[in-house]
Parts: sequence; structure tokens; C-alpha cells
Amino acid sequence: MDPGIHRRSISANSRRIARNTLFLYFRQFLLLLIGLYTSRVVLHALGETDFGVYTEVGGFVALFSVLSASLSSAISRFLTFELGRKDETRLARIFSSAVLIQLGIALIVILVAEMIGPWYIGRYLNIPVERLHAAHWIFQFSLFAFAVNLLSVPYNASIIAHERMDAFAYIGIFEGVCKLVIALLISFSPIDRLVFYGLAMGLVAVVVRMMYATYCRRNFAECRFKRVYDKGIVREMFSFAGWNYIGSGAAVLRDHGGTLILGYFFDPAVNAARGLALQVSMTVNQFVTNFMTAMNPQITKSYASGDHGYMMSLVFRGSRFSLYLLFLIAFPILFNTHYLLDLWQVNVPAHTVQFVQLALIFTMIEAISYPLVTAMMATGNIKRYQIVVGGLQCLNLPFTFLALWAGGNPEWVYVVAIGVAVLSLFARIGLLKGMIGLDIRSFLTKVLLKILLVAVLAVPLPLFLSLRLEEGFWNMVLICLVTELVTGTIIWFVGMRKDERRFLVEDLKEKWGRKSI
Repeated sequence: MDPGIHRRSISANSRRIARNTLFLYFRQFLLLLIGLYTSRVVLHALGETDFGVYTEVGGFVALFSVLSASLSSAISRFLTFELGRKDETRLARIFSSAVLIQLGIALIVILVAEMIGPWYIGRYLNIPVERLHAAHWIFQFSLFAFAVNLLSVPYNASIIAHERMDAFAYIGIFEGVCKLVIALLISFSPIDRLVFYGLAMGLVAVVVRMMYATYCRRNFAECRFKRVYDKGIVREMFSFAGWNYIGSGAAVLRDHGGTLILGYFFDPAVNAARGLALQVSMTVNQFVTNFMTAMNPQITKSYASGDHGYMMSLVFRGSRFSLYLLFLIAFPILFNTHYLLDLWQVNVPAHTVQFVQLALIFTMIEAISYPLVTAMMATGNIKRYQIVVGGLQCLNLPFTFLALWAGGNPEWVYVVAIGVAVLSLFARIGLLKGMIGLDIRSFLTKVLLKILLVAVLAVPLPLFLSLRLEEGFWNMVLICLVTELVTGTIIWFVGMRKDERRFLVEDLKEKWGRKSI
């Protein structure tokens, strides 16, 4: 390919990533505002106990994503890879096979969950006797919503693979608004409030699934389902998913198994605190996920087309900018956690402040690995990687149980997760040297050292202010402004390369020029 054409192609891809990231950030910003208010309304309407029950039962149902998470990743990888190769016939067969696979997995999950769910909830979850009946209804509705979401996976993956982030954004905003309406209606429910909430959330899952399916059928030729069972494609997907199962299963057990362990050792109020912490960390992490959602198709497609140099530049840039974005969002929360929680919730359960702070630290460590994981998935050669990294991830559950069994406080759930995340990061770096030729020294100096330097320079001043100033609205505003100004300045001058600053300035000038015409 002519070098000039190649440079223009890279520039166009970079602008596409930027445009899609803006769409997803618009979506996430609105969902953040909606979600923060929604959770406040839900916690107030349900109360600590019922909110904790919903978190525990929902966490139990989510454990069954162990059976589906790896296949979901496989579907996304195969669709994106074939788009990179531009093989439309195989792309259509992959989509139809994926729909059949997800339907089969949904039926298996329902059968297995119905056999053990009611028994486990009644025997092992620390739920007040008078709320067991409602808990069983929540189990049924959560299981139904989970199965519906499984069937949405091929459609969601198609939208992301085609990089149609505008549709993804608008449907997500619609879903968030529906959840807000449900939260506002809880207090007017003619039936048990917890049961009403579970039923309404299940209905929202159905409506959203229909919207994704309708959009895909109208816009993507391969998304018109045909009863095609391609044994070769199914075998490839299951082979990929089989090894990926180790890593995705370990992540599910870490997140939702931790909730169940807390439910075993402590009362539901502790899981109410964990539920709030998970919501905060997931909301913050979604900003990085949106950035990577825009970048992931380019990483996979560049690997499929043989453009190794561009892929590596995306991996390095993705790891750095994932953390920079998190710094800008997470630092103000870390320095004002107690006040922000009091501002957000009417009653803040015990342990929530510590849970939120530890969850954000864990999220920052994990975010460095997101581009590395995408590059690994693009190769399709994941056996050794999953055995090593997945094996490390599996340590979360037994170590957490032992820590709490020995008398540790609830915060040990996150302490263990942070320790395992650090070990997993360095294991990924070492393994990817052999898989994609990752230059370990370059990654350590150009990514990890840069990230560490930005953090070390950005933290002291806002931390000093947060420790010296009394809690209050205007002091919180001052700390947030100082945090953003200091962090943003250090990212610009220390964290970014000269060519990255130049590209951003030129892109902004171009957009401003078009608006001025």
C-alpha cells in the first residue's frame, strides 16, 4: 500500500475512534446522571434490606454468566475479525450460528438455575424470613432478564463490530430512561415493591432486546437470521470459548462470587454497600469501556488485515489513555467520597466509603489491561494465556473466603481483588511478548512509567486539600476543579506525546472550522 494512502487510512481510523468515543461519552454522561438519581430513588423506595436482597439474588443469577461470558466474547471476536477480512458470506453464517448458540445457552442456564436457585437462596443467602417470598420472585425475573440479554449478544456485537456507536448510544439512553421511570413508580406499586421492581426490569430487557434486533435487521445484511448450523464455525467458536471460559468465568466468580461470600458472612446491609460501590465503579469504568468499545474493532481488524504496527500503536495508546480518562473521573470521587455519597444517598450503609475507594483503585489497575486483552483475543490463540491469567484470577474466591473466615472485615473482598489484578497485569505483559511480539521494555517505560508519573504528580495537591478542608459543597467544588485542572495539565504535558497533542489540536481546529462555515 502507498505510504500516503496508509497514513490517510490511519488518520481516518483515528477520527472514527474519536467520533465513536464522543457518541459513547454522550451516552455515558446522560446514563451517569440518570443512574445516580435512579439508584438514590431505588434505595430510598426499597430500603437497605430489600436493596441488599436484590443485589444478592441478582448476583447469584449473574453467576450463570460463567456459562455464557466466554461465548459472548467469542461471538464479538469472530464477527469483528470477519469484517476485517471482508468475508460477507462467512460473516452471515457466523451470525446465524451465534444466535442458535445463544438460544441453546439460554435454555441450559434456565434449566440449571431453576434446579439449584430456589434451594441455594433459601439455604445459604442471609435473607430475612419475611422477605424470602419476594426474593424467589426476584430470582425468576432476574433469570428471565438474563436469558433475554443472552439473546441480544449477537445483535449488540454486530453494532459494535460495524462501529455504529450512535445507535448503541441512543438505545442505551432509552434503556436508562426506562429504568428511571420504573424507579419513580416503585412507591406507587399496588404489589410488593421489590417484586414490582424485578418484574419491570425484566420487561425493559425485552423491549431493549427487540430494539437491538430491529436495528440490526434493517441495517446489516448478515443479521437476517437463517437456520444455518455450520459445524465448522460452531466448533471454532466453542474451541475459542472453551479456553476463554477460564478467564471470563474467573472474572464472574470474582465479581458476583464476592457478593455471595459477603452474603454468607454478613447481613444484607453490607451487600447494599457493595451494590452501591459496584454501581459507582461500573459507572466510572463505563467511560473507559466506551473508549475501548470504539477502539477494539480497530485493534481486531488491523490484526486480521496484517497491519501489526498500527495494532501495536493502538494497544500502547489504549492502555495509557484508558488510565488518563479514569484519572480525570475517579480522582475527584476518591478525594470527596464521603461527601459525594451523603449528597447522593439519603442513608449511606456502613462500609460504602471504603468499598467505593477500593473499587475505583481496582478499576484503574484492570483498565491498563483492556487493550492487551483485545489484542490477545484478536490472535485467537488464547490457550496458554487463559491457563495462566485465568488461573491467577481464580485465586480471588478462595483467598477472599479465607480472609473473611479468619475474621477479616468486608473490605478484604477488594484488597484480595487488587492484589490479584496486579499479578494478572504483569502476567499478561509477559505472555503477550510471545503472542504478538509485545516489547516489554517499551510497554513498561512508555505506558506504565508514564501512567505512574502522571499519578504521582497529579495526586499530592488535591489530596492535601481534601485532608485540610472541611466537608462542604463549595469545598467539594474547589477540590474537584483543582483536581481536574492539575490532572488535565499533567496529562497534556507529561502523559501525552507531542504528535498526540498536535493531532488533537488539529482535529479540534478542523471541527471548529467546519462549524464556523
